[in-house]
Amino acid sequence: MIRALRREDREVFLSLSEQFYASEAVHAPVPKVFHEDAFEEIVNGSPYAAGYILEADGKPVGIALTATTYSRESGGKVLWLEELYILQEYRSRGLGREFFAFAEELARRGGYARLRLEVEEGNVRARSLYERLGYETLGYRQMIKQLRG
Repeated sequence: MIRALRREDREVFLSLSEQFYASEAVHAPVPKVFHEDAFEEIVNGSPYAAGYILEADGKPVGIALTATTYSRESGGKVLWLEELYILQEYRSRGLGREFFAFAEELARRGGYARLRLEVEEGNVRARSLYERLGYETLGYRQMIKQLRG
């Protein structure tokens, strides 16, 4: 089951978020305050960010975050699949595939033109899933200039 993040999910969200950022799935960890700020942004109704809890066996076993942008190149709004983290013991049970179906339906209902995500080059398992679901590699090199942190 996938449901929207709620205020009472704070400790679960922070724990799973910190586990995700300590994993090989991300480039580098982020400061604890970034996890806390993301939670507050989401539960306070941000128009740019949304968060979800993935449940199995009656308990939270994963989190997912999305973000909204606009891209002329894409022809409209883009739903960024910012993060998807599922506890190790619950992987390969179809939860990732379930989240992607959920996100696609969310995007269709919201009039989004594109879904987009990032994946670490070495995260072969995730890349394989994304390719099976129809995602293509972009030829762009991403660049950033960090202004906070």
